[in-house]
Amino acid sequence: DCVGHRRGGIAIVAVIVACFFGAISGSGPATVAALGIILIPAMINRGGFSAPFASSLMASASSIAIVIPPSIAFVVYASITGVSVGDMFMGGWIPGIMMGLSLVIIIMIECRKKGIQASKAKSSWGQRWKSFREAFWGFLMPVIIIGGILSGVFTPTEAAAIAAVYATVLTVFVYKEVDFKTLKSVLWETLRDSGTIMMICFCASLYGYMITRSKIAEHLASAIAQVSTNPYVITLLLVAFLLVVGCFMENLASITILAPVFLPVLVNSGIDPLAFGIIMIITLMVGLLTPPFGMVLFVLCKVGDIPLERMVKAVLPFLPPLLIVILLLSFFPQIITFLPNLLMG
Repeated sequence: DCVGHRRGGIAIVAVIVACFFGAISGSGPATVAALGIILIPAMINRGGFSAPFASSLMASASSIAIVIPPSIAFVVYASITGVSVGDMFMGGWIPGIMMGLSLVIIIMIECRKKGIQASKAKSSWGQRWKSFREAFWGFLMPVIIIGGILSGVFTPTEAAAIAAVYATVLTVFVYKEVDFKTLKSVLWETLRDSGTIMMICFCASLYGYMITRSKIAEHLASAIAQVSTNPYVITLLLVAFLLVVGCFMENLASITILAPVFLPVLVNSGIDPLAFGIIMIITLMVGLLTPPFGMVLFVLCKVGDIPLERMVKAVLPFLPPLLIVILLLSFFPQIITFLPNLLMG
């Protein structure tokens, strides 16, 4: 109701919802799997977007989920490097908003290029208030999850289970959109799709184990440290390396393997481990949008029933704005550290 009257409104909604859902799942592939089934057909049927564009937008929007608290990757990185989890959570907000705005710009360009018009008339404030009241219990979910984690009531892992139970209760008992028979079918489909995705993750972890045993990461980190002592140069070299790694390995496996290797390099070069941690996680997520591994692409190919070749071609226009955000964060790490310094001291 707030943006539906604008050109590409349904696509902008997809980006906004990805931000909200990221606060619940903290996982890019989970965001794609959960939201793609609903939003991709809506963007095609109501928004007038092509199937490859809608799927690529959903894939790119999923990269926001990994930097919106509570992010699983943030917790893993913080536990390995000793950086405060709270600082990581606070530092992810501004980069997440920047990524969302960059995708909105791509949507506006696509609308102008294809002549896509608004899908509905402008809603009145009364209609918006009515929609807000209906969606209130859904909006409350991120508040419960983030508040519970930051207050120490439950861990991020426990938050995932709480979110699943809360969503089930809302769908079945509050909104009454799903009966028990349909719920059984949904659980079965989720189990089947999760099995497919876990097989992909298993292969990525096996590849990561091979990389670890061969000590390729240690040798490359040592070589990068010898190239220059300039923190900006080292950051850009590490980002380039991570983009390649993200094409082959799952992000949590990459963080577990590479964070301990990179930490001495960061300390010796005067690079803030907090800022670099967020840059590292965003870069690895962008890597998941590219072949040959591209776990997010594989998930979307299944959800959107689109061949991988078409997905790869369609996602390319979304990569430059995300890379520009990474470059801005690399040269101006104060963007990341501003909120942690302001709120956490």
